[in-house]
Amino acid sequence: MVYCIPELFDPRDRNPTWLILDLGQLVKTGWARALAGTRPYPPWKRNEMKAVLQKSFGGADVMYLGEQEDPVPGASQVLIRVVTTSVNRPDIVQREGNYPPPKGESDVLGLEVAGTIAAVGEGVTRWQEGDRVMGLVGGGAYAELALAWASHLMPVPDRLSWAEAACICETYITAHLNLFQFPGLENGQSALLHGGGGGVNTAAIQLCQTLNPDSPLFVTASAKKTERVAALGATHVINYQSQDFAEVIKDLTKGRGVDVILDHIGAPYLASNLKCLAVNGTLVLIGVMGGVKSELNLAQLMVRRQKIVGSVLRPRPLAEKARIIARFADDVLNLFKERQIIPLVDQVFPLEDVCKAHQIMESSDHFGKLVLQVDQTQDVQ
Repeated sequence: MVYCIPELFDPRDRNPTWLILDLGQLVKTGWARALAGTRPYPPWKRNEMKAVLQKSFGGADVMYLGEQEDPVPGASQVLIRVVTTSVNRPDIVQREGNYPPPKGESDVLGLEVAGTIAAVGEGVTRWQEGDRVMGLVGGGAYAELALAWASHLMPVPDRLSWAEAACICETYITAHLNLFQFPGLENGQSALLHGGGGGVNTAAIQLCQTLNPDSPLFVTASAKKTERVAALGATHVINYQSQDFAEVIKDLTKGRGVDVILDHIGAPYLASNLKCLAVNGTLVLIGVMGGVKSELNLAQLMVRRQKIVGSVLRPRPLAEKARIIARFADDVLNLFKERQIIPLVDQVFPLEDVCKAHQIMESSDHFGKLVLQVDQTQDVQ
């Protein structure tokens, strides 16, 4: 008696070499029972993608390029073959062990992807294999393949490069959400943006210039970035290394203050932010790079009817995030298509140079976005 084991062969091979086992001989030698208890995993089914992994939490040197099993899309999800992704400040915080991914999301770093649809899960009708997309993910973007919720994707406009597409979702959506969706900055109202050379604030300047051209924009920046920030369209750039931004705002606005402040520094800036916030103004806190604890004058907050709002995009419920993305697409996506807004790409790194990209992010030497090229066969610029 002979027996064939077809699972050991690649079904795509039109001329397989068959393995024939004589079970009569196997019974005599006692191998049959051992063989029956095993299920060899076919080599062609060992689909493992390249991904940035971590040896531990810590500095940039804990990351390395390794392999991980390909993800499989579930209901309402799609699998994206990643062409580019980008480095964002939350990636640094997660790498250090202080920003875990939401439950059920990949623990691989990366919050945004640009690439093509490789597969769709059950119930997905909007997207098809091969579509060019960009979108937010809960994690997993630093890899050749990434899962995304179908409702969290947008089409990549034809005139956008892959490098530019990787710059849009995390920073521009964050800026749009925290200026225009809430608190609803109106054309003519003033805003103070902290950290003028970073991805979110360069995006915020561009969005304000296009959507609210009459809004005065005050932007803080380091001495080496003030000229480039001014060239983007800021009304006034404040060198935070040599100037007290609260005093500058007081002088420039004749004591009125600004309507909206977008801040990622946190505790060290809290008192000064409230000093230069107008009556009925809103301070939107999107980061705490400088610290998390500070004293607050509640009387001033009450008398001036000021609001302090904390805002994080990643852990929001899926449906809420889908609405935020849809609103952004309606308001802004065409501006990229028409090249009225051009994403700022500082540098593009191959995925294996992820450590270098993180080090530049931590040094704040960049202006705009740091992009990681995952698929080296594509022309991304």
